[in-house]
Amino acid sequence: MIPHSRPTLGQAEIEQVVKVLESGHIAQGERVHAFEQEFARRHGLDNALCASSGTAALHLVLLALKIGPKNEVIIPSYVCSALLNAVRYVGATPVPAEIDPETYNLAPADVKKRLTKRTRAIIVPHLFGLAADLEGFSELDIPIIEDCAQATGATYKHKPVGTFGKAAIFSFYATKVMTTGEGGMIVTNSREIIDYARDFREYDKTETDKIRFNYKMTDIQAAIGLAQLERLESFIRRRRTIAQKYQKALSSIGFRLPPEDPEHIYFRYVIDLGTDSAPMIRGLKGKGIQSARPIHTPLHRYLRRDGYPKTDEAWNQCLSIPIYPSLTDQEIKRVIKSVTETYEEVSRAGNS
Repeated sequence: MIPHSRPTLGQAEIEQVVKVLESGHIAQGERVHAFEQEFARRHGLDNALCASSGTAALHLVLLALKIGPKNEVIIPSYVCSALLNAVRYVGATPVPAEIDPETYNLAPADVKKRLTKRTRAIIVPHLFGLAADLEGFSELDIPIIEDCAQATGATYKHKPVGTFGKAAIFSFYATKVMTTGEGGMIVTNSREIIDYARDFREYDKTETDKIRFNYKMTDIQAAIGLAQLERLESFIRRRRTIAQKYQKALSSIGFRLPPEDPEHIYFRYVIDLGTDSAPMIRGLKGKGIQSARPIHTPLHRYLRRDGYPKTDEAWNQCLSIPIYPSLTDQEIKRVIKSVTETYEEVSRAGNS
């Protein structure tokens, strides 16, 4: 079985972890600090702060922006539930918005319709590794939190994503662009935001008893992160190479392929089949290829709201196939062959 996702790990990560184990200091320490400094440097920003997950990082940013029960936060409906959870953590009201069906990113025009006096922030994911329309969001004059969980290393107009909003968060979960197993990062030029988030990240040895969280990263994780960061450019090159192979082999078939944007890093390779993707997912599984709907459940469905036709269509029709640096050339050929054959089989079955 070729899995839908898998991390790319090697000797460099092993050696860095061994050094930490040999040091005897495995909790948050020097490696975490070094990871924060290097991540900030690569993004040309003043501050970075490690957290235990991308969701934890987002929670800390919302707290730092003093967003709470009287506020609304606009998020896309076509995204993972982490955003919904983080907004609920601070007691704010999540307001799901529609996507641009060409890119699957949050649509500025739809967000504009949903702005109210209570809107305090817009969380803008760069979905599947393609930067959102940040220029369009900047015109709305509402604080932007960039969600770069699927876009570490991507750029927008040749500038790194994560450098445009009030703050940005990254995720280093096992199957993300780069990994620390679990983990996340906040980046910002605001000293106030980073100091506030740092204060909430650690619950012990404080001057006051306000509620704080154990959201720390370990030196073991940070050591993996530093090794992964050194390999990030090669990871992205490999993703783009695989995407080019897919584009060339699948372009003549009757479905829509991802946008060919030179700044796309292809965290996911998402195909719009134009019909229900469930039969393709089952058919590919039968051929030993794991694929998936790229989003488990649109957020407006959790909230029992209607009126999101573009999101519903994308959820119904889109299929994500394997794409990651450790995918071999032989596996790529298997994926292409299986996708082509399965689509033909499903199409024949649908027409019979």
